[in-house]
Amino acid sequence: EHARGARWGRAIETDMPASPKFDHLPARRHHGASAFLTVQEGCDKFCTFCVVPYTRGGETSRPQADLIAEAEALVAAGSVEITLIGQNVNAYDGGPAGTDSLPVLIARLAEITGLKRIRYTTSHPRDMTRALIEAHASIPKLMPYLHLPVQSGSSRILKAMNRAHTRESYLATLAELRSVRPDIALSGDFIVGFPGETEADFEETLRIVAEVGYAQAYSFKYSQRPGTPAATMADQVPEPVKEERLARLQAAITAGAYAFNKASVGRRTEILLERAGRKPGQLIGKTPWLQSAVVEIPGAKIGDLIAVEITAGQPNSVEAIPLSLQAERTAA
Repeated sequence: EHARGARWGRAIETDMPASPKFDHLPARRHHGASAFLTVQEGCDKFCTFCVVPYTRGGETSRPQADLIAEAEALVAAGSVEITLIGQNVNAYDGGPAGTDSLPVLIARLAEITGLKRIRYTTSHPRDMTRALIEAHASIPKLMPYLHLPVQSGSSRILKAMNRAHTRESYLATLAELRSVRPDIALSGDFIVGFPGETEADFEETLRIVAEVGYAQAYSFKYSQRPGTPAATMADQVPEPVKEERLARLQAAITAGAYAFNKASVGRRTEILLERAGRKPGQLIGKTPWLQSAVVEIPGAKIGDLIAVEITAGQPNSVEAIPLSLQAERTAA
């Protein structure tokens, strides 16, 4: 099923394939230099708007040994970046024994020679443990980026959603993350027009967007899912109101992403080259903060990690110049 979601106002897939667990889909997906590795599926959280616990079942994790072996195979096939995926990926517990955790898995993956970058998505605020937070400081291969959906800036609406966290606890988690990794880029999900959402509730969402300073975020209009508690709640928000709020929220998110990209100007970092650009000689890479970086690098190839300086920030990307080329220009 597709929902109208916006990082930049585009439609995205919101549902994962159906059960049985893991048998129906490839555990790993290889896309050149970057790869995705499914480590967990299902959800035990029972948010009142969501069908996943009913259609996908409870949280199930894959054995750590299997994941290490598959990650090694991905690296042998040319991947230098692996993103660990799951519907609540930070609920990963290592399989039936439940003896492992996501930070333990990440630490093991970081030992693989040739693997340069590790990411994970999507997380739930309830499962952001101190050990996982500290992994962002202690494991250099874990990229400074986190997608942590909040859904609403209003604690009243969060309670109605059965999110089991508040605005304040969410912000406290982000403060902990920034205390150990000050440069971390944050992403989130938002639902507007949840039953009973008032203008004051929505203003709280706009305020949290401004307060957090998201590098990117996705936003959705609430839609009724048959069989979920929220579908029969009173005070369903009229569609025109949802449309208007979504437009305002998307404008705020886009402005925030543009500000984040502009603030990156002058940063020196490495980008992972992933694909050709629209112009001859142009390549598109990914920064540690998951920004698309446009660069021209003679002789470079997909999969290379290139040292660059970010020279310009655009609404959807940044522009960069290789440090080697910059040094040549300076010397001239």
